[in-house]
Amino acid sequence: MAEEKKLVVNNEDGDSAEINLQMKKTPPEVEEEIFEETPDLAAELEKLKEELNAKNERILRLQADFDNFRKRTAKEKAEVAAVVEQAFLKDLLPLLDNLSLASKAAENADNADVEALRKGIEMIKQETVAVMGKHGLEPIDTLNKPFDPNFHQAVGAIKDETKEDGLIAAELQRGYVARGRVIRPSMVQVVNNS
Repeated sequence: MAEEKKLVVNNEDGDSAEINLQMKKTPPEVEEEIFEETPDLAAELEKLKEELNAKNERILRLQADFDNFRKRTAKEKAEVAAVVEQAFLKDLLPLLDNLSLASKAAENADNADVEALRKGIEMIKQETVAVMGKHGLEPIDTLNKPFDPNFHQAVGAIKDETKEDGLIAAELQRGYVARGRVIRPSMVQVVNNS
């Protein structure tokens, strides 16, 4: 026979957890037989049952507290991630503003203004690299480096007798690493002379 017990625990944040506990129950006829043979055993058994119930209650409360802690931690992580994301987006706003200005300037540009427009776009690119670097983004170095599938994606092979096999001959798309993790691998062409 089993007896199911439910315990609901609330913490100070208003979170709650419900825990189910199944306890085995001794048949009444077996309990009576034991009590009749040793009366002191009955008192000791009751004491042990009370201790067991108290410990079970404590375990249930600890489990509920841990569940509440886990929920609260997940909520806090989500809030921190949102703040970081907002700070990143705020840092990108000046770049968006400068791109808008460059776009307007390009609409009205004649041949004399093309060089000024090119310089403006280059400045925006440098500012973008600086903002991304501030947030941990770094470009992956590729040219004349050995091919590494952890950082590079080979999309073609090139014959070049002046370079060793396995070296990167050309970068088709720049790859990036953020805080040690590859965000996007570099798309490259690798030397293969065989």
